[in-house]
Amino acid sequence: MERQVSKRMLFREVIVIGAGIAGSSCALQLARQGFQTLVLDRAQFPRHKTCGEFLSPEAREMLDYLDVHIHAHAPGPSHMSHARIILPDGGKIEAPLPGKAIGISRYHLDCLLHAQLSAAGAEIVTGTVQNIRRLGPQRYEVTVRQGPEEVRYEAKAVIGAYGTKQPKNCSGSDSFRESTVYVGVKSHYSGIDIPDRVELYFNGGGYVGISPIEEGRVNVAALLPLQAVRGSGTSVPDILSAAAQGNASLADRLAQGVPINGTQVSVAPLRVSVQPQPWSDFPHVGDALMMIPPLSGDGMSIALRSALLCAHWTEAYLRGTVNVMEWQQGYTKEAELEFSALLRRARHMQKLAFAPMNRLYPGLVRLFPSLATHIVKATRLSEKGYRVGAVTNKR
Repeated sequence: MERQVSKRMLFREVIVIGAGIAGSSCALQLARQGFQTLVLDRAQFPRHKTCGEFLSPEAREMLDYLDVHIHAHAPGPSHMSHARIILPDGGKIEAPLPGKAIGISRYHLDCLLHAQLSAAGAEIVTGTVQNIRRLGPQRYEVTVRQGPEEVRYEAKAVIGAYGTKQPKNCSGSDSFRESTVYVGVKSHYSGIDIPDRVELYFNGGGYVGISPIEEGRVNVAALLPLQAVRGSGTSVPDILSAAAQGNASLADRLAQGVPINGTQVSVAPLRVSVQPQPWSDFPHVGDALMMIPPLSGDGMSIALRSALLCAHWTEAYLRGTVNVMEWQQGYTKEAELEFSALLRRARHMQKLAFAPMNRLYPGLVRLFPSLATHIVKATRLSEKGYRVGAVTNKR
């Protein structure tokens, strides 16, 4: 006998699909402006996620702007002042970071963001998005499966913050992504003692990043071509072990520590963006907007910056200051201006990083010390001078 599915219809002014950094920070701004805001995600938070867990100075600036203050909460995060790149042949490149970076697990960061969301009056719901339809100029319908129920929401605005896993029946284009398929993995380790730096180990067209987080732990995150790890096993330790076979320094580093149970996460398939995709039938933020190449470690900064831009234009649309076409054109133009050049630089750096001549790079950096600093800056966003705590209730 076929199970009966009960159906409900609800209205919200804005629905954000995805409760990660991009979705939560975008929803937080809109909720604080007084809009009836719903955040949907397919799984409950907090949870461990594949992420470098590296907050650049630019990302810290934007979190401060949102009144999300990392240092005000325990456990305290770690700090990083420079980066070390380790090539497969053992060659090393050291570069200072443009300001102090912070290491904090996504588990704790998402807890902080969701606490702010709840305080702002936003609703966070766990469910699987079945369908998104645009019904008219100011009307979307989102169908969500929540346990035995199928709930239909109507909204004036929908924002896609669902990362690289696009919901079913959602419009999008594969032309915005490369053909190479990657797998992303992450695990926390104890016992690995890293000074105040992030370490990037290159191998086989991908990289493994190791950086300190809270409570003396380190985060080990990797983005690797699926072809390079195929046949190595499906568990996160198996995949990291396969990556370490091509970089002896990485193997030595991982041997110092012990994986922490319950922190392992993997996601596939992942495909790097060729160009940003700010809009389909609605705006995109975070990885739904743009998946950055392995070399560019500024994913959380991009998530936050895109959320700030999108919230600004969505607020104007919801208040009637701009129409739907101006909403689309305004956000698309700003997102492309903000991220297209960064993506081009990152893709260019990626090709250089994995070129056969990469063994010569440490020598070049010794001859031209400023080159390393230039490489780090080339794949990062600039700070904007946002006014701290500027997002407050206005409605």
